[in-house]
Amino acid sequence: MENTDRESLPFELLPSRTDVVRLVQVSDSHIFADPKGRLLGLNTRESFEAVCKRVVKEEWRADALLATGDLAQDSSAEAYEYLASYFDSMDVPTFWIAGNHDNPKTMDKYLNSGQTSLAKHIIIGNWQIILLDSSVAGKVYGELAESQLKFLEQTLTQNQDKHSLVVLHHQPVEVGSKWLDAIGLNNSDQFTALISQYSQVKGVLWGHVHQEFHKTIDGVHWIASPSSCVQFKPGSEDFCADTNAPGYRYLNLHSDGRIESVVHRIDNIEFTVDYTIKGY
Repeated sequence: MENTDRESLPFELLPSRTDVVRLVQVSDSHIFADPKGRLLGLNTRESFEAVCKRVVKEEWRADALLATGDLAQDSSAEAYEYLASYFDSMDVPTFWIAGNHDNPKTMDKYLNSGQTSLAKHIIIGNWQIILLDSSVAGKVYGELAESQLKFLEQTLTQNQDKHSLVVLHHQPVEVGSKWLDAIGLNNSDQFTALISQYSQVKGVLWGHVHQEFHKTIDGVHWIASPSSCVQFKPGSEDFCADTNAPGYRYLNLHSDGRIESVVHRIDNIEFTVDYTIKGY
């Protein structure tokens, strides 16, 4: 999907502190039009709200919230209207990307008001955040179109004085789960080759895999985060849900280029998951 001029223009934010940019990543909420909608037996609105309430209550206020795809399960207008309203209530600038369950055009229509922005290029403090659309209509795997790779190259070339965090939905490196790695980013070699040309890239962040992952390669942090609903078991050959609780990631982007992050899980609430279901 090509970025419009409005999406591509830098969105400038002032960080709350000069020495660090604070981010929250909420991913893979899989919201349904039906408020009672369930994924593998779990009510996704209930788990999403539990995650967001924890973010608001217990964290230092984030400078921005990144919603990294599969926000809706059924790509319905009702799901995106609900998400827009809830993000607005959190009073944190929110930026999003599409996942394989999403409809980017419907997202453009409903996730574009109040605190929620279409922008895919954020300038904040000593950092830039670049959000890429890896979704492919009708497919589970991801791929970055030439327009997305060109957008990435342009933003990195034009802002070499900024530390950079690149965000997408599909994993660009293997996470060790055979079934998930078969539906990751198809042109990951092209993406990683481009990233390697720019030393200011300090981190790559994604969702999709419904599990925690963090690996440093040649000084770059490669990071995946839990879902706000059902989790997938790490290291699994075939589809397998995990018993870990819903979660989110909190990140500190320091002015010297360091990235610190931690995953928090909502383990004080019991969520019911049907582990007999073998797919989603």
